[in-house]
Amino acid sequence: MAKKKRVDEPACAVDYAFRRIGGKYKGRILWYLNARAVMRYGELRKAIKDITPKMLTQTLRELEDDKLIQRKVYHEVPPKVEYSLTETGAELIPFIDHLRQWGDRQMEKEAWPGISC
Repeated sequence: MAKKKRVDEPACAVDYAFRRIGGKYKGRILWYLNARAVMRYGELRKAIKDITPKMLTQTLRELEDDKLIQRKVYHEVPPKVEYSLTETGAELIPFIDHLRQWGDRQMEKEAWPGISC
């Protein structure tokens, strides 16, 4: 009898990786956290201008669930929450940087204006 495949089971390692970092915002959030080490929600919102509060919250939760970022809550008034990369998240930075460099080259070829992350 054939083994049943779970619906959410990744097809391969590439599929697994892109499920964790794919999407419009995850790579940028990881990149900004690498550059600043620790960021608060409002700082991330300012850095990623085209994200809605709902999408930022959802994306941060997904990254936290995947153990790529950690969330530290300070019990004070007003509440303070900081986000930073985990060791696993930091392992992705060289690959994200390689993608950034590739993107820079492609945008230059297509005469896009100099946009930097």
